[in-house]
Amino acid sequence: MSVWPAIDARGLGRVAVLMGGASAEREVSLMSGRGVLAALQSRGVDAFAFDPAVDDLAALRASGAQRAFIALHGRWGEDGTVQGALELLGIPYTGPGVLASALAIDKAMTKRLWHCAGLPTPQWRQAASLAEAHAAAQELGFPLIFKATHEGSTLGLKRADSAGEVAAAYGEAARFDSQVLVEQFIAGDEVTCAVIGAGDAARALPLIRIVAPGGNYDYEHKYFSDDTRYLCPSGLPAQEEAQIQQLVLRSYRALGCRGWARADVMIRASDRQPMLLEINTSPGMTGHSLVPMAARAAGLEYADLCLLILSQAALDQPHRNPVPPSVPAPDGKEQQP
Repeated sequence: MSVWPAIDARGLGRVAVLMGGASAEREVSLMSGRGVLAALQSRGVDAFAFDPAVDDLAALRASGAQRAFIALHGRWGEDGTVQGALELLGIPYTGPGVLASALAIDKAMTKRLWHCAGLPTPQWRQAASLAEAHAAAQELGFPLIFKATHEGSTLGLKRADSAGEVAAAYGEAARFDSQVLVEQFIAGDEVTCAVIGAGDAARALPLIRIVAPGGNYDYEHKYFSDDTRYLCPSGLPAQEEAQIQQLVLRSYRALGCRGWARADVMIRASDRQPMLLEINTSPGMTGHSLVPMAARAAGLEYADLCLLILSQAALDQPHRNPVPPSVPAPDGKEQQP
């Protein structure tokens, strides 16, 4: 008997699958969105594609969309902006809400909150100039990882092993963002853990251990190469895997996430301490993506995963009265309260 709930696809209504968008991850988003759209339609959902970079979001209301599956990645897709627009339109959407999305897209803010919650994450500094990057490197020591603070998909990620490599690493990250995260490099096993649900009902999926050529899990190896190995089952001791799943659930709840997300974790080789790196609130759903892989290991096929995520679409502030009544203004004209 399946541990996953049965979902009435017809009861989900008309669904807009948001894909594409204007971020640096547009092409990956289109791949994710097409996969989700085909999966939902295969289960009988009245779903259609919607690209916010092509069509005005206001058209969603006229389209009759009753839910939105967000398959957008990066800025303007998983940073709270499209979530805010959907809140105003009164269209329930997948994934975390406005605040959680805005917090999670900002790697530095995510780490600050995790640090305040007592959750382990590598030491870091933020740099807005090459001089600040050099100062951060001197303070943190080498090796270091440089990341674009507000980008995903490993865009702009580069390692520096010495002071002579800081300029190149900072420059690569700064191509994508005015704010660069400088983070201590953690040597060890790299794993990722997906979460589905909200609050106490949130559930962590099986871990996936990532083994990339030369330890370089970059954009190419993430989405297009067949050289990267993804181990699920992870091969880790059961107790260690359970410990990391609980850590990820705590990190998910600390940010106020709901719906679904995926957290990346490094297990420090020196003492097997898991260290939280970042959390993705609109994970990829491509042929190389990791959430579908973990879901399969938990007995949930791709199309059913899409249905489950869609069934949890919600609003931060459900509309009790979508069209506020007009009230008379002192000058006799109508105004909105």
